[in-house]
Amino acid sequence: MSERVGLYPGSFDPVTYGHIDLIRRSLSLVDRLVVAILPNAGKEALLTADERESLLRTVITAELGTDARRVEIRSASNLAVAVAQDAGAQLLIRGLRAGSDFEAELRMAHANRLLAPDIETAFLMTAPEHASTSSRLVREVARYGGPLERLVPPAVVPILTAAAARTRATKE
Repeated sequence: MSERVGLYPGSFDPVTYGHIDLIRRSLSLVDRLVVAILPNAGKEALLTADERESLLRTVITAELGTDARRVEIRSASNLAVAVAQDAGAQLLIRGLRAGSDFEAELRMAHANRLLAPDIETAFLMTAPEHASTSSRLVREVARYGGPLERLVPPAVVPILTAAAARTRATKE
């Protein structure tokens, strides 16, 4: 039997408890999961690509224990389906928080299917406790110095706080 490989793409700016929950649950669907850090043209990143990659490695190791060995982290600047093909992934995993996510994700899934018909897309519903958390919300809370502990893993807090301070300093 061949290895089942999944790709979970995102900007991970920053990685949240919701992301970790989806990564953990994705491992029940695949033998190996590639977490791909991709740019998002519609978002202004707060963390550098290196910070995001480092945080993902740290958080996945801390949160997943031995299952962390089944997760590969890649940074890329390509289409998700191209990264999936390069990684040998047969499944593209996307999280849905609310109905508003579905429409945009469905359009993206249709486009991905046109580009790579051999790659399926699976939607996982976000756990209810993470449904209102988005990276955008977390960045906003960080920019205004709000509490981050319930939104992101402990390792993320100091890096995100420092990045928010850097951003405030450059805008003043």
